[in-house]
Amino acid sequence: MGKSISDVGVEDLVGAGLSVEEAKGFQRHLKDSIFKVSRNSDNGEEPFDPKELWRELTAQKLLKPCHPHALHQLIYYSVYHNYDESTNGPPIYWFPSLYQSKNTNLGRLMETHCPKLLGALYKDPIASFRQFHRFSVEQLEVYWSIVLDHLSINFLKAPNCILDTSDKSNHGGKWFPGSVLNIAECCLIPSSCPKKQDDSLAIIWRNEGFDELDVSQMTLRELRERVMLVANALAAKFSKGDAIAIDMPMTATAVIIYLAIVLAGLVVVSIADSFAAQEIATRLRVSTARAVFTQDFILRGGRRVPLYSRVVEAAPYEAIVIPASGKELAVQLRCQDLSWNDFLSSVCILPSSNYFTPAYQPIDSVTNILFSSGTTGEPKAIPWTQHSPIRCAADAWAHIDVQEGDVFCWPTNLGWVMGPILLYSCFLSGGTLALYHGSPLGRGFGKFIQDAGVTVLGTVPSLVKTWKSTGCMNGLNWTKIRTFATTGEASNIDDDLWLSSKAYYSPIIECCGGTELASSYIQGNRLQPQAFAAFSSASMSTSFVILNENGLPYPDDQACIGEVGLFPRYMGATNRLLNADHEEVYFKGMPLYKGMQLRRHGDIVKRTIGGFLIVQGRADDTMNLGGIKVSFVKIVPEFPRTASNKLLRRVLRDQLKQELNIRSKI
Repeated sequence: MGKSISDVGVEDLVGAGLSVEEAKGFQRHLKDSIFKVSRNSDNGEEPFDPKELWRELTAQKLLKPCHPHALHQLIYYSVYHNYDESTNGPPIYWFPSLYQSKNTNLGRLMETHCPKLLGALYKDPIASFRQFHRFSVEQLEVYWSIVLDHLSINFLKAPNCILDTSDKSNHGGKWFPGSVLNIAECCLIPSSCPKKQDDSLAIIWRNEGFDELDVSQMTLRELRERVMLVANALAAKFSKGDAIAIDMPMTATAVIIYLAIVLAGLVVVSIADSFAAQEIATRLRVSTARAVFTQDFILRGGRRVPLYSRVVEAAPYEAIVIPASGKELAVQLRCQDLSWNDFLSSVCILPSSNYFTPAYQPIDSVTNILFSSGTTGEPKAIPWTQHSPIRCAADAWAHIDVQEGDVFCWPTNLGWVMGPILLYSCFLSGGTLALYHGSPLGRGFGKFIQDAGVTVLGTVPSLVKTWKSTGCMNGLNWTKIRTFATTGEASNIDDDLWLSSKAYYSPIIECCGGTELASSYIQGNRLQPQAFAAFSSASMSTSFVILNENGLPYPDDQACIGEVGLFPRYMGATNRLLNADHEEVYFKGMPLYKGMQLRRHGDIVKRTIGGFLIVQGRADDTMNLGGIKVSFVKIVPEFPRTASNKLLRRVLRDQLKQELNIRSKI
């Protein structure tokens, strides 16, 4: 059961890993903090408010990254020992300061615009956050017109308006109609807001196994020239609108290829490098890809994992193959395939090979085909238009607070939605993209985070669990990190306690959304207190209701559990699928609310006392076996999962069907 913080003694601190002398000094500072908070407490029943004590302890940096995790556990759980979540909401571990809040992207925007937009109701970015969020939902055009001015968005032809809702058959409306641009060009050119110059750092990276070398760097000018070289080579071989796949790790070269495809007016087909040949083949077929960029091997954890051979097995499409290391390939190519060097050699001799005129297109032109995980059947092919990068960059700007000069790292892949989100969040917000060419599971990755001076680190919970359990990050300095972010799985409170403590309890911004939304519909932010494994708000300009079992919305301020129904006017969300009925997937059967048909997302969400949000699972976590929907318990050794750790319901369903069939015959 543990003990209250007031009862923690020297022997407990020694048991948590401190020496006797360290424990005596720590306890002295701890008692001083308890006395200070107790003296200022207005609580008549308890000697102090545990939230205020934790705020004081973290503000004084009494707990340090070098302290054993057992000490962090002892203090955190002892502070909140008698805390009642049922009446107080989740325990808070991070509190925004007024000074910090006014120096966030969103805080600066609020300080500039909210005195006029909210009038006398505006106090400061912390006190007025919920009011401004409500404003961003009710006044979509005003909010998005302001945010566009803070991103590196350069329209060749400006939009006629922000949102056109005249077509009632289009649930989400038409965003930025009439505008023309090339979103890759926006990533590559200097801008004044955010401040990006030709000599600004665009990408920094390191190859696994070279942990003692300096990180490699690429300026914005160098990135632009390399992207334009590849775009010239693409334009020489393919036609505008052709789909070109990328199936390789998210290296600096992969990022160059991605931007070049979009710059040339082609369409990226995103395929994760972990997929087997059959999964690669499915995505190539659905997208009608003309060619695929890949590597000969994947170098990961000291091993050489075949990749080109999987692509060859998948289909007879043309492959352009990059060597995983060095300049020469370690595989023999088919006759129709090209090496990276041969692909570029056709244009390298041109006098203007490092210059390319972008293919400008209407904003609703498709630039990227991504896929759902395929857990319930054939993966949905989800087209991203030029709206999608604007949405994901705007959310990273507002919620994760990616600023000019930030170094942003998130181990991911261009085959999953986080890859393009990371890319655009950096280049459209003025940040530097940090890439580790190798496994993120070991100390090499952690040393790269330290040496690269990463200030924003994205994770997935299973990755954090590995770091914590193996101790591989012990002794590294991550204190430059001012913001963490996490997505993909349900977070674990103790793992997040470990992670946050590595940077003096920097906030972990929880993100939950979907490929079809190009963003997260619920997130944390740096203007509200944060609780472990919980979301503090809907994302800016986003609103939703939580539906009861009868499909009726709960009141917005009521603690409840139910299925989410999104408001349909969601900038950046898809309005079509390539291989499924968009209307049936996202709208059919959803209730009307305030004259709008709600958009289906599928999450079951709990809203707590205090307004925090916790994802409980999926509304479709049942299986249809032979026409009968079932949800039963069976003990199995392990679940079949995708490379991103999502449950493969399709495989599990087939296994259960086979077992039921055998039983019926018996």
